[in-house]
Amino acid sequence: MPQSHPVYGRIDGPVVIIGFGSIGKGTLPLIQRHFDYDADRLVVIDPNPDTHLFLSQHGIRHEQIAITRENYREVLTRMFPDGGGFCVNLSVDTSSLDLMKLCREIGVLYIDTVVEPWAGFYFDTQKNAERTNYALRQKVRDEKAANPGGTTAVSCCGANPGMVSWFVKEALLTLARDTGREVDVPTDRGDWAALMQSLGVKGVHIAERDTQARRLPRPRGTFVNTWSVEGFISEGFQPAELGWGTHEAWFPENGHRQDSGCMAGIWLDRPGAITRVHTWCPTPGPQFGFLVTHNEAISISDYYTVGDASAPEFRPTCHYAYHPCDDAVLSLHEMFGSGRQQSTHEILDVDEIVEGIDELGVLLYGHEKNALWFGSRLSNAEALKLAPYQNATGLQVTSAVLAGMVWALENPEAGIVETDEMDHVRCLEVQRPYLGPVEAHYTDWTPLQDRWEHFPEDIDESDPWQFRNVLAT
Repeated sequence: MPQSHPVYGRIDGPVVIIGFGSIGKGTLPLIQRHFDYDADRLVVIDPNPDTHLFLSQHGIRHEQIAITRENYREVLTRMFPDGGGFCVNLSVDTSSLDLMKLCREIGVLYIDTVVEPWAGFYFDTQKNAERTNYALRQKVRDEKAANPGGTTAVSCCGANPGMVSWFVKEALLTLARDTGREVDVPTDRGDWAALMQSLGVKGVHIAERDTQARRLPRPRGTFVNTWSVEGFISEGFQPAELGWGTHEAWFPENGHRQDSGCMAGIWLDRPGAITRVHTWCPTPGPQFGFLVTHNEAISISDYYTVGDASAPEFRPTCHYAYHPCDDAVLSLHEMFGSGRQQSTHEILDVDEIVEGIDELGVLLYGHEKNALWFGSRLSNAEALKLAPYQNATGLQVTSAVLAGMVWALENPEAGIVETDEMDHVRCLEVQRPYLGPVEAHYTDWTPLQDRWEHFPEDIDESDPWQFRNVLAT
């Protein structure tokens, strides 16, 4: 008997997917399962000729072009001649802000998974401060402030950024319950921030361990990953970046504060993909992660700020702590060691992966129970059963896109929103069937444990959760 899937609503008008890499390809069947729409109005825009072969076999219209600064207005107004419909932007090298503004102008719902710039931004900009995610995000927040309300545009709604912001709220409610506090579920940003402060949370790691692997060893000269290689390289070359909490008593020598905007983040004069931090996940326990810049590092610190942005009473530290699959780690070593990008890119296909999970969650630390990891522990084997065309990493992203689309369809006049500002209960209700085990794990681990005592480090023993101790020297 075929499995039935809930239909969450009807999309009136065209459904346009921009970009058809691993995430676009994985999102397509979720849209087909969960929305009512006119099939002849579904269009994929992607310049890759291989995309055309796949889509033509499935009877889906394909526009084989690249969206550029010069053509985006003409192409999208042609795709949406009467307004209405949904633009699902899953591409690289397209300005999320420009596409978002145009969609809102013509009355088209919009969603993306990252604040993406036009091609060349990550590598051509000389000033590091200008190519941070802080700067990219702030331009979207400025647009939100200048033009509040109107057609909904969901910014940065993938696994992370995206789903992890919903996990933070679930983790806070779990921690409150487990420490004997009776709290009402907060209904606005101020109450959520006050709850985090009252629970004594000092910060949040977006703590991830990807153990997915195939039998064949990684070929030299090939960058292998479980999701977009181009996306990972781009963010890996950006400066390491994090939300900066009020409990921090030390400031890194290569650190820089931002001088405008929400003031929630700092950046380091060092690429994120070679900046290591100590963190913890349930499967490996203590591990190294890369401090790769992500939008959620800034948005979470910003959202949970109490008091004036320039001199807050409370703000959590927040950053990504990412251990990608082993093949991706080796690929990074090769790329940064040689000083050049590999010419061949490969994404581990769901059918070639023989073992492993993507364990992605949030580690809330510094409170009376020390640290709580809350997240998804989705295996590739389960992802294979749940949805086609994607491994565990991909499904954590595409199911968040689905949840964000459902929320936008149900809240079509919410303006520009980040996932921190959305109803996490509704979004996780939609997403959970695709996440495998979603679990809470407490740990007594701190960054002061498991150090190499024969090689003394400059650490702060008075507070184990200082970033000074988290940063690996």
